[in-house]
Formats: sequence, structure tokens, C-alpha cells
Amino acid sequence: MRRRSRRNPPEASTLLGAQGVFNLGFYAVVPFIAIVLAEDFALGGAAVGLVLGVRTAAQQGMFLLGGILADRYGARSLILTGCAVRAAGFGTLAASVSWQHSLTIFILGTVITGLGGALFSPALNTLVARTQAQREDRDLSTTAKPTLFAALSVVGETGAAIGPFLGAALLGWGFGAAAGAGAALFVLVGLLLGWLLPRPPHRAHAVPQPAGRGKLVRGSGGIPPRRRCASLRHRGFIAFTALHAVDLLSYNQLYLSLPAEIHRSGADVETLAWLFAMVSLITVTLQLPISRLARRLGPQRALPLGYLTTAAGFLLLAACSTTAMPVGLELAPATTAVALWILGHLMAAPVALDLVPRFAGTAQWGSYYGLLATAGGIAVLLGNAAVGSLLHFAAFSEALSWAPWLLLGTLPLISATLIGRTLPTPPQLASTSKTPEPSAENTEKAPDDTFTS
Repeated sequence: MRRRSRRNPPEASTLLGAQGVFNLGFYAVVPFIAIVLAEDFALGGAAVGLVLGVRTAAQQGMFLLGGILADRYGARSLILTGCAVRAAGFGTLAASVSWQHSLTIFILGTVITGLGGALFSPALNTLVARTQAQREDRDLSTTAKPTLFAALSVVGETGAAIGPFLGAALLGWGFGAAAGAGAALFVLVGLLLGWLLPRPPHRAHAVPQPAGRGKLVRGSGGIPPRRRCASLRHRGFIAFTALHAVDLLSYNQLYLSLPAEIHRSGADVETLAWLFAMVSLITVTLQLPISRLARRLGPQRALPLGYLTTAAGFLLLAACSTTAMPVGLELAPATTAVALWILGHLMAAPVALDLVPRFAGTAQWGSYYGLLATAGGIAVLLGNAAVGSLLHFAAFSEALSWAPWLLLGTLPLISATLIGRTLPTPPQLASTSKTPEPSAENTEKAPDDTFTS
């Protein structure tokens, strides 16, 4: 295969393939960590939850740092580093059960695995956003089509759906074999991306930015320190991330509140598995049509619609929590609610990702994507603590069974009401057809790895 010119942007297929394989490798190993902790290391439920929480915190909490590093050293470099770090994490997990049988090393492996994701994702989102912007600059008709972020969601979900089956097959040779295979996969992916992703142009070259999302700038040899974390000084974007964080909190209820509801309804674990399969099916089949609708509606209407759809799912469960369902329809509220949660997420998530460059207005998109992800992680951490407490009380008091669902339904309603006040003005959102002239101010903002068309 001929290597791409260093001046060309990465192909969309390369970025989408990277996301799909990254999720495939992740879900082939990580879902089985809890089983290993319980069976091989004899940990109790609370201890298992703590270890998994540490892994999640390592990933979600480091997204902002990963984005800042992507701005400083280049998205390509951070993508390759993320692959290497995740390979090291899986290799550590394999070593901890195959040779050392050390819980300390196993926990270290889980943390390293999370760090790899934190380095990879903001950098990949940055390149996806640039590629999307350049596609729109070349062909304005693409502004009516689903964004690359919608396609990214589809391939990511496909990898997430296939991964556990691959991992389950590898578990026949033991968890060490599964983790080792995952490590080998990420090494291979890193080598392949190192070949396919174009290198950044020389710093002395002029670096044109996509229209409406940046300006024609000349490389300055780096980003001034005061500019490396511009997202933390952008009050409008901080408000946006705080309101949009409810989307990740709501999606995370698939793993916290949904199992509790399934248990309350008297269903078994297989029912939960079928609902997860439904989530994957909805995502793969409906993400692109929903994204196309969102593009027609525009962010001002698409985001509130997504949040309201999510809220409807939670409020449905609140209304049905104290009502006995007819025989054969016990799972109807949970099934309907899950469908509404996912439909709302499919509407809102790609729109939010696509808005980031319009907030940033410069080439430093990594820290913005990092902050968006970190805000979601903080919302999950704090929100799950509150929801978990309410679920605990609801389990012992039928009169309070509506409380967690009411809280979860109220938060998206608040976001739907306020999100429009945080968005860039309509002229900014529509500014995708003309490349601004160079300016001295934007010259100092150029990242090291922007690509020319």
C-alpha cells in the first residue's frame, strides 16, 4: 500500500477503522476484568467496584490532559502513544495472571489501560473534526449529510458489540491469552496507523485551516503556554460541557440503574443481555439517519430534542415505578425507556462533538475534546453516587421507587432548557464556506500537526 502524502489529511476510513478496532480490542478484554478479580483474586463486590472505578477515573480524569498533550505534541503522536500505552496495559494484565499472579500488578494494568484511552480519544476526535471540516470545505453538500462523528459512533458500537464475543472465545485459553491478544492487536494497530496517518507539515510551512473553524496560519514551532489549555478559560464552553455532561450520565445508566430496574421487575440476567443487544442494534441501524435529521434541525433544536427524548425515558420509569404492569408487559417500561435513552444519545452526542471546533475557533481542539469528555466523567462520578444512594433507598421503600428516575429525568430537562444559551451564535454556526484571512493572533495558535488539503 502506498503511503499517503504527508500533506494530505488522513482518510476518513483510516480514522473510523482505528476507532472500530480500538473498541474491538477494549471490549474483548475489559468486560471480563470483574470476573477475574472475583474468581482469580477472590475480591468481594465492593473491592471489584473500587478497582473498576479506579480504571474509569484514570481514563475519564485524564482526557483533558490527553487533549492538552495532543495540542502540544500533535494528534498523530498522541494516537500512536495511546495505542502503545494500551498495549502496555493489556500486557501488564496478562503478566499479572499468567506469571506473577499479583493483584497490585493487575490493578496497575487496569490504570495503564485507562490512560491509553485518555491519550487516544481526544486526539482521534481532533483528526475526525479536521477531516470533517475539510470535507465540508470541498463539498458544501456534505453539510446536509451525517457527520463523521455519527459514523464514528456506528463503527465504535460495532466493535463494542463484537469485542465481548471475541474475548469470550479467547477466554478458553485463559484471561492471560485474551489480554495478550489484545496487547498484540494494539501493537499492530499502532504500527498500521503510524504508516497510514500523514505526518504533520514542517513548522515553517503555511498551514491552512478548515473554513469557519480556524484561520490560515503559519506554524510557530509550538503553542504558547497560556494557549495550551484555552478550553479552561472559555466560560461559554465550560457551561456547555456542564450541561451536555448529562448525556454521558444518562447513557451510563445502562450499567447502573437499568440492572436495578431489571432486578426489580423480576427478570433475569439474560434479559439485560438482550437489552444491550437492542442498544447495539439501534445504534448501528439508526445513528446515521438520526444524525442526518440532526443536521437538518441544527444544534439549537437537535440538542434539546435529544435531551428531551432521554428525559422522557426516565420519566416513564418514574411514572410506572409504583404501578403494577399487566402480565407479559412487566419489561415494557424498561425496554421503552432504554430505547428513548439511546435515541436521545444518538441525537445529541454527535452534534456536541461537531460543535467543539466552532467553540474553539482555532486549531487547538484537543483540549476542548478532552474537557468535554472529562466533564462527562465527573458527571458520571457525582451523578452515580447520588443515583446509587436513591436506588438503595428505593430498594427498601416502594414509596421512593420513583425518586432516582425523577432525578435522572429532571437533569436532561434542565439541559434542554439552558443549552441554547451556551451555543455559538447562528452566524458562527453557519460559517463554513469561507476561509478567513491570516491574522497575527491566530499565528501563535497553530498546532504542530495540522494538515493541508
